[in-house]
Amino acid sequence: MGPKFKIIISMAIFGTISIFVKNIPISTGEISLFRAIIGFLSIAVYQVFSGNRIKLREIKKDLPILFLSGAAMGFNWILLFQAYRYTTVSLATLSYYFAPVLLIILSAVFLREKLSTKGIICFVMASLGLILIISSGGLEKSTTTTLGIVYGLGAAGLYATVIFLNKLIKKVTGIDRTLIQFIGAIIVLTPYVVKTTGINIFEISSLGLVNLLVLGVFHTGFTYCIYFSSVKNLKGQEAAILSYVDPLVSIIISVAVLGESISMLQIIGGAMILGFTLLNELKLDLFRNPRMMIRPNAENGD
Repeated sequence: MGPKFKIIISMAIFGTISIFVKNIPISTGEISLFRAIIGFLSIAVYQVFSGNRIKLREIKKDLPILFLSGAAMGFNWILLFQAYRYTTVSLATLSYYFAPVLLIILSAVFLREKLSTKGIICFVMASLGLILIISSGGLEKSTTTTLGIVYGLGAAGLYATVIFLNKLIKKVTGIDRTLIQFIGAIIVLTPYVVKTTGINIFEISSLGLVNLLVLGVFHTGFTYCIYFSSVKNLKGQEAAILSYVDPLVSIIISVAVLGESISMLQIIGGAMILGFTLLNELKLDLFRNPRMMIRPNAENGD
């Protein structure tokens, strides 16, 4: 498979996660914990058989940030899975994809990156899209749905934090970075799950266990491997564009497979979020190159 096709396949697989999460009858914290454990074991096996080794001496300075980003990743999963349970997959996904917009603010405040006119416009327009989603379809009458969107925004905030922390990591890239982040997620999520809901995986049905294994092995281990084996061979803007297959597939799954509804105003709001966040990830230079040269704006997160 070519790198572009691998990215499309991996993004499409990520877009189907909600189907399996909804069929695992344990807490979202425990789902996230075992996703990290199974994903870590799957990727570790892949690394062993591919002959790749992590050079700890070279990456020890990045380890604290890696573990911190791993913790943020784990709780990001918890909030996203909670969003699936409280609102439709479409609205949870669109709320979640507000993350790149939040990254604009984080980078401007903490990294002192210059906030361009385009960045401000993208932030404002994507925010208006979010307001459309929240205010349309009578959401004010449904506390549960609104709570689901809040969970989705919380997940977006943590995902933006993961991307932000990845900008600070210098010597670890790709699948090695994710492998160490999974360790960080496991270390943090284990006491959290034990303290809150306890370990109940042995009490779920065989169907729930199968769904959990698919989530860990297929959606995490396998898909992360094909994603990182291809993204290194693509330009930043190509990976950014193809990554939007994920929310599109999620919305299709929500409507066509799960039978969830979405209003026209919510579609418009979602298009504004996805469109303007994608626009912010790309640099369009219409003046220096009449053929509209596209360059990557920022490194994609894991």
